[in-house]
Amino acid sequence: MNASPPKEKNAANVLEREVPYKGEDLDEAALNDDAALAVLGYRQEFKRGFSPMEIFGLSFSIIGLFPSIASVLVFAIPYGGPVALVWGWATCSFFLVLIALALAELASAAPTSGGLYYWTWAFASPRWRNILAWIVGCEYADTSSLRLTLIYSNSMGLIAGVASIDWGCAVQLMAAVSIGSNETFVPTTAQTYGVFVAVLLCHAVVGSLATHVIARLQNLYTAVNILLCLAIIIALPAATPKEFRNPPSFAFSGFINLYGWPNGFAFVLSFLAPLWTIGGFDGPVHVSEEASNARTAVPWAIISAVVVSSVLGWIINIVLSLCMGTDMEAIMTNPIGQPMATIIFNSLGRNGTLAVWSIVVIVQFLMGSSSLVAASRQMFAFARDKAIPFSGRISHVNDRTRTPVTAVWASAFVALVIGLIGFAGPIGSSAIFGLSIAGQYTAFSIPVMCRFLGGREWKPGPFTLGRAGVPVGIVAVAWMIFAIVIFAFPSAPGPDAEGMNYMPVVYGAWIGFCLLYYYMPVYGGVYWFNGPRTTIHANRTAHTYTSRSDEDAIPDTSNSVDRPSEKGSAASALSQAHT
Repeated sequence: MNASPPKEKNAANVLEREVPYKGEDLDEAALNDDAALAVLGYRQEFKRGFSPMEIFGLSFSIIGLFPSIASVLVFAIPYGGPVALVWGWATCSFFLVLIALALAELASAAPTSGGLYYWTWAFASPRWRNILAWIVGCEYADTSSLRLTLIYSNSMGLIAGVASIDWGCAVQLMAAVSIGSNETFVPTTAQTYGVFVAVLLCHAVVGSLATHVIARLQNLYTAVNILLCLAIIIALPAATPKEFRNPPSFAFSGFINLYGWPNGFAFVLSFLAPLWTIGGFDGPVHVSEEASNARTAVPWAIISAVVVSSVLGWIINIVLSLCMGTDMEAIMTNPIGQPMATIIFNSLGRNGTLAVWSIVVIVQFLMGSSSLVAASRQMFAFARDKAIPFSGRISHVNDRTRTPVTAVWASAFVALVIGLIGFAGPIGSSAIFGLSIAGQYTAFSIPVMCRFLGGREWKPGPFTLGRAGVPVGIVAVAWMIFAIVIFAFPSAPGPDAEGMNYMPVVYGAWIGFCLLYYYMPVYGGVYWFNGPRTTIHANRTAHTYTSRSDEDAIPDTSNSVDRPSEKGSAASALSQAHT
C-alpha cells in the first residue's frame, strides 16, 4: 500500500472556511506564519524580520519604563506620596498582568496587524459586530474639504500615546536645559511644542526604515532601557545625601495628599501613573505580520514585557521613596519643572543629573520611536480593510523598504495635531495622558468581552489560559472600565475652568463623532463598513507557503492572488469564491 503524498500547505488548502478566523484552520497551517495569515484573509506583504526577542524589545521599549515613570510622577506624588509610589504601583501591576494575559490569548489565536478591531469583528455577534468594530474603530476625525479622516479607537489610543510620549520627551529635554542653565531658562509652551515636532519628525524617519533595521534597533532599545533602570536602582541609594534619605517606615507607609481629595480616592487617582507607564503593550500585536512564529512570539512578548516592567518599576519606586526626602510640595514646585529631575538633582548634583537625564531623554526618544511603529501598523491594517478614506495611499507598502511609509507619516501628522492640546498647559498635558489611556482601554476591553459574550466559535492558539480565561477576562474588563472612569476626575475637588479635567469632553466628542459618522444618512459607515476585507481569494491556486528560515524569503504573490472588490468583506468574498 503506497503512502499518500504530503498535502501542500497553500492558501487554497487552508482557506477552507469563512474568513476571518477558524482556529482549526490555523492548526492545519502548522504554525506557518504566512499560511496562518492567509487563513485570516490576508496575503503576506511585509518581511518577517522580528525575532521573538526583538518583539519583546518592541513591547518593552514602548513601555519605556524609567522615562515613563518620570513623565507621570506628577500624578503619583500629590496623591499619596510614598504609599502611591509603592503600593499604588503594586496594586495596578496585578491587574495589568491580567489585561496582558487576556490580550495575549487573543493574539495567539489570531495574530494580525489589525489586532483589536479584527478580533472584535471576528468574535462579536453578527448583529453587533460591525458597530462594535467601528467603535474599536472610529474615534479620531479631522475634516478637510468635506473629507473625513477617521482613525479607530485603538489607533486613537496608540497615536495619543505617541503624542504623550513625545511631549514627555520634549518636556524632559527642556528640563535638562533648565538644569544646565542653573534654572535661569524657563521654556515656553511654544518652544516645547517645537521640540515635540522635531522629535516626532525624527521618529517618522526611523519608522519608515526597513523592517529588519527597525527589528535590530529593538535590541539596542532594550539594552539601554534596562541599563538605565539598573543605574537608577544602584546610583540613587549610593549617592543620596542623608537629609534626603527616608526611613523604611516613611518609604512604605508615608501618605502625602496635596490636592484635597479624601485619602482613599486620592490613592485611586494615583493609579494614572502606573496605568500610563505600563501602557501600549499591545504593540507586538500590530507588528505580528512582521514577526516570525507570531502565534507564540507575540503573546510571549506582551506578557513578559508587562511582568518585567511591573517588577522593575516597583523596585524603582521603592528606591525613589527611600531617596526623595519628605517635602513633596518642594519636589512638585521646584523651578526645574520636573519632579523626577528634582529628585535626581537632590541625590546626584548638577553634573550627575545632567549625565543621567541625558540618558532618560534618549530612552524616551527611543520609546516614542517604537510607539510610532506600532501605531502606523495599526493604521495600515485599517486602510488595508478599506475602513478609512485614502485607504489606497495609506495601505501602500513601500517597494524598497517593504514597510507602510505613508501610514507612518499619516500617524505622525495625527500625533502632531493631538500635541496642540499641550498649549492648554498642564490641563492639556493631563488630557493627552488620560486620552491615551481611555482610548486604549476602550479598544482593549471590547474584543475581550466579545470573546466571551459574542457566541462565536473559539479555538485558542498555542498560548491559552484554559478555564482561567473567563475569570481573567472578566476582572480585566472590569478594571479597564474602572480606570476610564477615574481618569475623568479633575486633579482637585471643586475645580474652576483652569483646574477642570477636559479628557471626558475630548473623549466624549470623539465617541459622539464616531457614532454620528456611522449612522450618517447616505455616507455613514452603516452603509459600507462590513468589517475586515480579505486580500486573498480561496478559489485560486495560490503560492505555496513554506516555513521562513530566511528573512528575505518573501513569496511572490503578485501573480497568484488578487484583491477582491472593495464592496465585499473578508467573509463575503471567500463565501462567494466557494460558490
